Amino acid sequence: MAAKKKIIKKVAKKAIKKVVKKTAKKPVKKVVKVIRKEKKVGKITHYFDKIKVVVVKLSDDLSVGETIRIIGGENTDFKQKIVSMEFNGEKIKKAKKGKQVGIRVKDRAREGYKVFKV
Repeated sequence: MAAKKKIIKKVAKKAIKKVVKKTAKKPVKKVVKVIRKEKKVGKITHYFDKIKVVVVKLSDDLSVGETIRIIGGENTDFKQKIVSMEFNGEKIKKAKKGKQVGIRVKDRAREGYKVFKV
């Protein structure tokens, strides 16, 4: 976990240096806010491998059409657009904080992986 944070800090520093060189008048704090657009939306509680569906416990609102990023383990880090979402077997377009929803994913995911809104 600490290694990921170090890598993220290095990447952020390089990106900030590039942007500061291009626009030296902008304050660095504003540049950092632009880079960190992702917001944690929830955590995966279950994965159904045959149908490639994850159950996500939401910590923020989420709706169909938004792009999410799933991060976890050593090799799992992918982005995708939400095409369909279900709650208690019924398709929904929006889900509020605290619900557990099913989302079809394009790649493998496991319990405990984090879900971010891009």
